Amino acid sequence: MALKGTTICAVLKDGKIAVAGDGQVTMGESTIFKATAKKVRRIYGGKVVTGFAGTVSDAFALCDRFEAKLEQFSGNMERAAVELAQEWRADKAMRKLEAMLIAASGETLMIISGTGEVIVPDDGIAAVGSGGNYAMAAARALKENTDLSAHEIAEKALHIAADICVFTNHNVIVEDA
Repeated sequence: MALKGTTICAVLKDGKIAVAGDGQVTMGESTIFKATAKKVRRIYGGKVVTGFAGTVSDAFALCDRFEAKLEQFSGNMERAAVELAQEWRADKAMRKLEAMLIAASGETLMIISGTGEVIVPDDGIAAVGSGGNYAMAAARALKENTDLSAHEIAEKALHIAADICVFTNHNVIVEDA
């Protein structure tokens, strides 16, 4: 049975990025396996913040490969992301990874997917996972209609998603990039 990690939201506002993730890991469709997982982490000497959603072991493998690409390309996030996405699509074993990754550093925010996309969001908001659409909608509304910081918006968006999505909980971790 697959363990799934869910709901990551990142917000870029006023030159600052915050990445928030909940702590729930779900086994199958009906069992909360863990409530305190950490799905937002710093890599590359703390310079890059990542958040992942999907199968937990696949997400860790993806983060490790992304960090190796960052090292290979001297921290150039765009180049590392494109190379990872190309490798992900081309490598037979990697194609089976079921995860998505949000990466943030400085003012760069992107989503890296297993289908080969590297997406830089137009509005500075990225969200993935089962509660991703709820968190994205909440973050957009908060960003457009409040004076909250990126950190506050990302955190509140996750709590709103947790109120709606059964695969998302209120154990929220936020890291500022």
